[in-house]
Amino acid sequence: MCEEQTARAQPVGRPGGWRVLAPFQHREYRLLIAAVSLSIFADGMFAVVLALQVIDLDNDPVSLSIVTTCFGAALVAFVLVGGIAADRINQRAIIIAVQSVNVVAASAIAALGLSGGLQIWHLAVGATALGAAAAFFFPAYSAILPRILPAEQLLAANGVEGVVRPVFQRAVGPAVAGMVVGATFPPVGAAVVAALFAVGLVLLTATRPTVKTPVHEADQVLTHPLRDLREGFVFMLRTPWLLWTLLFASLFVLVVLGPIEVLLPFIAQDRFADGARSYGFILTFFGVGSALGALAVSSWRLPRRYLTVMLAMWGLGSVPLVVIGFTSSFLLMALATFVIGVTDGAAMVIWGTLLQRRVPRNMLGRVSSLDFFVSLVFMPVSFAIVGPLSKVVSMQTIFLVAGAVPIVLAVIAMAAARMPRDEIAHPLR
Repeated sequence: MCEEQTARAQPVGRPGGWRVLAPFQHREYRLLIAAVSLSIFADGMFAVVLALQVIDLDNDPVSLSIVTTCFGAALVAFVLVGGIAADRINQRAIIIAVQSVNVVAASAIAALGLSGGLQIWHLAVGATALGAAAAFFFPAYSAILPRILPAEQLLAANGVEGVVRPVFQRAVGPAVAGMVVGATFPPVGAAVVAALFAVGLVLLTATRPTVKTPVHEADQVLTHPLRDLREGFVFMLRTPWLLWTLLFASLFVLVVLGPIEVLLPFIAQDRFADGARSYGFILTFFGVGSALGALAVSSWRLPRRYLTVMLAMWGLGSVPLVVIGFTSSFLLMALATFVIGVTDGAAMVIWGTLLQRRVPRNMLGRVSSLDFFVSLVFMPVSFAIVGPLSKVVSMQTIFLVAGAVPIVLAVIAMAAARMPRDEIAHPLR
């Protein structure tokens, strides 16, 4: 009932090709998205810098598994706390604190690298700090948007973030990182990342400290944090489309994320002459595809069969992973990542808008954190096992499984939650 009332209460904006630009009329949003864009750019660079720094120190997939596992474990460990905080603490303050941690962590890694004292355990500690910070950022950002933007502009805002994130995190950031590290060495890339985080922090501090807060939320008595968390879990368990999408996402991450994040850098190094630049540009194609998919969805009305379309994009969109495992052609690998990006970007915009439209606003921080927790709970497991697994199982087999299993998972989720019936009963167009 709550989700039905929320869906009816939030109007849909007029369809139009340029409605994705509507949120930019608000000053706070302009500053926020500018800062977030710089941070995303820095994240995209740092993912490549981190991988190449590990390879430079210790050319072993197990070492990269350890570092990435630290990031994923910290993210999963703190994301539920981050969701509770987002519903109880000013979201602007949380985002500024997160950015401060990013600046310190990246600066420390750059300084140690430039001084010649950097070791794998330093990277693991830095990754842990960044993962913990990210756990607080995602729920706070999701919860702050409905407070600074009209309801009819949420799809557009999700579309903007859906374009910015892949362009900077998966396209421009990795490409720039590959060129910077290729021309110099990894610590220089880490220094650039720290500078980008610092500029983003300046922009965030320029935002106004007050945001619109609904009256019923302002008067709400704060309850015990554990009760808040329980309410979020109960809502998730009683909402089939939410529960089964999150179960799908958790297994999807287990099967797909490890091969992409841990094994793809080594595939690029082994199969192409200039591994660093090739890896960066392969991720660039993914980013461009994600941006185009997000832009297309946010510029049109939501599909009538929004749940079916979303799960189909994630399931069928994983098939090109099989190509990555078998091909030695840069063009084929780039095309495969482009297709994966298009489907992932489009599905993510639908998902973000779905949460903001069908989840009560006073629970959005907690539900967003549960989204990340349940979706990413297997991320550190995927990172941890795929490195050692690659020593006993071929790359081709690993990517074949990663490309095929999500299709089966998507079909099971749609059937178990009766998504075709649910999306007709709760239209969002």
